[in-house]
Amino acid sequence: MKLKRSRGFTLIELLIVIVILGLLASLVAPEMFGKEESSKIKVAAAQMDMLETSLDTYRLDVGSYPDTLAELVQSDKKGWDGPYLPKDIPLDPWGNPYVYSKPGLEGKPYRMLSFGPDGKEGGEGKSAADIVHQ
Repeated sequence: MKLKRSRGFTLIELLIVIVILGLLASLVAPEMFGKEESSKIKVAAAQMDMLETSLDTYRLDVGSYPDTLAELVQSDKKGWDGPYLPKDIPLDPWGNPYVYSKPGLEGKPYRMLSFGPDGKEGGEGKSAADIVHQ
């Protein structure tokens, strides 16, 4: 009985496969890393929506919006039936506290925003723009 000798890959074939994988990675990687920042922006918007629900519930119980977000967790105001959040007040996806002020702009009862990736007020583009809750 004759054993058939199996032939392996040559060095050139392996190098070609490695080059092709490298080219594919260079095309896909920037697209995937670009999604990370837009995902954080969506997380910030979702967290602010959750905070808005808690603020509205607080207002229904107490009769006005809180002066600070900390009052959602602990307060001695009459009618307070909290805590209105299951845990402490979350930080934005970049590790900074949300900015809450009462009253808000243009006659709104409050204003809530995240300073975004740069952690500074103002800015433009994905790397510096503020995320403002509407």
